[in-house]
Amino acid sequence: MSQDTDATEPAEAEGELIPRLRVIEQQPLSERATAYAALHDELARHLESGPTG
Repeated sequence: MSQDTDATEPAEAEGELIPRLRVIEQQPLSERATAYAALHDELARHLESGPTG
């Protein structure tokens, strides 16, 4: 995912998620935790920046 994911439409973000997860799953186990943590942080920032209500 790019750095400008906050401006990405939800459908586009979803379209990028599955391929990104596949890439993470292909990494050695020792590298997956770091990749998943980075993805988690990115998704959390995206959710927190969304509208509240």
